[in-house]
Order: sequence, then structure tokens, then C-alpha cells
Amino acid sequence: MQVYTYSEARQKLAVVLAQAENTGKVLIRRKDGKTFALTPEKITASPLNVPSINAKITSKEIVDIIREGRER
Repeated sequence: MQVYTYSEARQKLAVVLAQAENTGKVLIRRKDGKTFALTPEKITASPLNVPSINAKITSKEIVDIIREGRER
């Protein structure tokens, strides 16, 4: 795990953020000795959020297919 001083973290913010994203955690140490952890936020996306497709099918055809599947 990488540890940066406050001044280094300010000067190299993009590098620090990339490091946190790659490793999961980066520490930043202030002059007074206090240490802070920088971790990337987890993205909570719905598993039902999927891209749509452009199918050339009518709603009647969809209903017919579902009914046929239920009859089996």
C-alpha cells in the first residue's frame, strides 16, 4: 500500500487517485502524523440495468411466444 504526504498527494492527485483505484487503498499522512485512507467508492449498479436491443418484433408476437412457452 502506497503512503503519500499531504503535499505529495496535492501535487500528484491524479496519480494518487489512479493508485487508489488500482490497489484499493492509499494512505495520506499529514505533518502532525495523522493518517487518512483514500479508497475508491464502490459502484452500486442494478443488475437489471442492461442495455436494450432493437428487435423488430411486435408485442403480439412476444405475448404469443410467452403463451407458447407456458403451454409446454
